[in-house]
Amino acid sequence: MPAILVVNAGSTSLKLHRVVDDDTAEPIAALTDVRASEVTAIAHRVVHGGATFRDPVVIDAQVRAAIFALEAVDMIHNAPALRAIEETRRLLPGIPEVAVFDTGFHRTIPEAASTYALPRRWREEWSVRRFGFHGLSVAWCAERVPVPRLVVCHLGGGCSVTAVADGRSVDTSMGFSPLDGIPMTTRCGSIDPQAIIFALRTSGVALDALEHDLNFASGMVGLGGSADMREIEAHDGLALAVFVHRLAAAIAAMTPALRGLDAIVFTAGIGEGSATIRERVCARLGYLGVTLDQDENRAAVADTRIDAAASAVEVHVIHTREEIVAARAARRLLAGGHA
Repeated sequence: MPAILVVNAGSTSLKLHRVVDDDTAEPIAALTDVRASEVTAIAHRVVHGGATFRDPVVIDAQVRAAIFALEAVDMIHNAPALRAIEETRRLLPGIPEVAVFDTGFHRTIPEAASTYALPRRWREEWSVRRFGFHGLSVAWCAERVPVPRLVVCHLGGGCSVTAVADGRSVDTSMGFSPLDGIPMTTRCGSIDPQAIIFALRTSGVALDALEHDLNFASGMVGLGGSADMREIEAHDGLALAVFVHRLAAAIAAMTPALRGLDAIVFTAGIGEGSATIRERVCARLGYLGVTLDQDENRAAVADTRIDAAASAVEVHVIHTREEIVAARAARRLLAGGHA
């Protein structure tokens, strides 16, 4: 049966799925395994759409050029996406390709939440603002947990926290790039920008080396020596304490935008796989009415509710399905509808 091929090029991996319908997605090992007769379209997850792209778009030369221009903001994600686009064009010529942007879901964030207190030139000429990321994942989780006031914690190699009001993004921890927000496996998250200026002025470090340190040598690697959260948990040291502290603070910081809290979702590799992090984070949020069922938390698998009966806030573990969201968007766009 013809399907949508979904290509998800991350900073360190390439995930391929053949999506037949809204429920069925078959993983594919390599692009060379795909026959042109098996797919009607190709949907590419592109992390950064900047100010240019608010909605999914059919990929042409102009779109590729615009995605390339955004490499200056997010080279670790947009560059692999472009390579994947070129490879699918080579291997599967003539098949329509659609770019579906993580930033698109966050286009509903109010101006007060998306605007940095920067000079007009930065904001208007350079489009420096909070864009938000992990949009496909958050969209899936918001669909699975349709409450009015939801916080989604996407915790994987990259980590972000998003406030979703009635299905719409209203605030998020990542900002101008996926480097912002809470600490991640190898990324620093939010730091005082003066620290970067200080490093450039006093250390003699090259700009590329500094960018590498912030993206690949910071976070859990910088604090605990490993990007594997299982090792970080086993050591139970400063790295884990910092991660839990910053994650709990980010969840709480989303509640003013929502005027309260109905549910929390944990998703992606760490969010789905770490009972310890869920337990410690939720313990810090007891004042918001969050209480876990410890047995359910420890036994949780995909799509499980883990809050205690007395909890004022639902807590869910959701397996994210970015490929389904991307395939739906491509299908609607190519059918002539609004993506």
